[in-house]
Amino acid sequence: MFKSRRGYGLSVPAAALAALFAVAAIGPASAQERKSIRWATSSVDSYGYKVAAAMVKIAEEALGGQYTITVNPYPSTTGAMKAAMDGTGEIGYTADVGMTQLYAGEGGFKNYTPAKSKLVHAWYAYPMESFMATSAKEAGKYKCWGDFSGKPVFFTTAGFMNWLNFQRIYKTLGYQFKHVQIDAKSNSDALQAGTISGSVAYTTAGRSLAPYWKETEVRMDVKVINPCPEEVSKLKAAGLAVVDVDPKNAFSKDVGVRQIQSVPILFAYNVRADMPEDVVYKLLSSFYKNRDSLAKSDPGFTPMAQDFIGMQVQGINANPDIPVHAGMAKFLKEHKAWNDKWKIAK
Repeated sequence: MFKSRRGYGLSVPAAALAALFAVAAIGPASAQERKSIRWATSSVDSYGYKVAAAMVKIAEEALGGQYTITVNPYPSTTGAMKAAMDGTGEIGYTADVGMTQLYAGEGGFKNYTPAKSKLVHAWYAYPMESFMATSAKEAGKYKCWGDFSGKPVFFTTAGFMNWLNFQRIYKTLGYQFKHVQIDAKSNSDALQAGTISGSVAYTTAGRSLAPYWKETEVRMDVKVINPCPEEVSKLKAAGLAVVDVDPKNAFSKDVGVRQIQSVPILFAYNVRADMPEDVVYKLLSSFYKNRDSLAKSDPGFTPMAQDFIGMQVQGINANPDIPVHAGMAKFLKEHKAWNDKWKIAK
């Protein structure tokens, strides 16, 4: 293979041969040395999976090609959190309400002990807004969220953060939470058949509708049922926000209300404290640098692009007693946004 080439009349020197073999050997070795980051998300039909899959290229470039990042979907957000904490993932999809339940040992985290360690604050990416909807033909039966109390409802997939959010909502309002678990892709069929009375929908940043809901509204007419004024008052008195979403930004058809009233949550991709500081710092710095292009690629990133630093502060303040990853602390200190009352994870 390395004999003299015609037109040159010279053999390849032994030293050059050795160099060629050395270079050839470096390639496979470098590939083997690339470290792995497993990004645990919710199911493939969820917004959390869609966004994570789109972020891989930016993340790998931010880490200088030293890491191979794979997106691994799980049946629920709670499952994704546990995967990261048990060591079968490094980044875990979560939300402020999920982090609250994790550290309180409630809900899906009751009697749960991580095989590795708990998630800590690392990156808050976008808000989601949870609300209630039903089929247009049955909408006349429902005037308030209380009308769904004790009735079969698909509150999004069990373990999803919007599912946890409505558990929190129902607990606040004193309603009976009767969840019916279905495949998200059968949402339209279940509503039309009457298997479920209502179904919780959600938007990201008041715009991006969950993929399975986009399919639902194509297949049938739906109506949004807003909470009644007294329900809104109770929610706000309990410290929960109630925000308006323009239905024209989310749905392609009329859903029966001028403004959708929803209860928001803040989503994150958090990590364990043992993730190297420079990895989290480089990821945050890259996402910050690319925030405007991210918002152009998906409107769900618009709030983050408008106030990236503020969103990180908001995410920590939702659970200020939970430790902050050292890489996030470094990033926030660099941007003069660190609060000395917060704890750095060790």
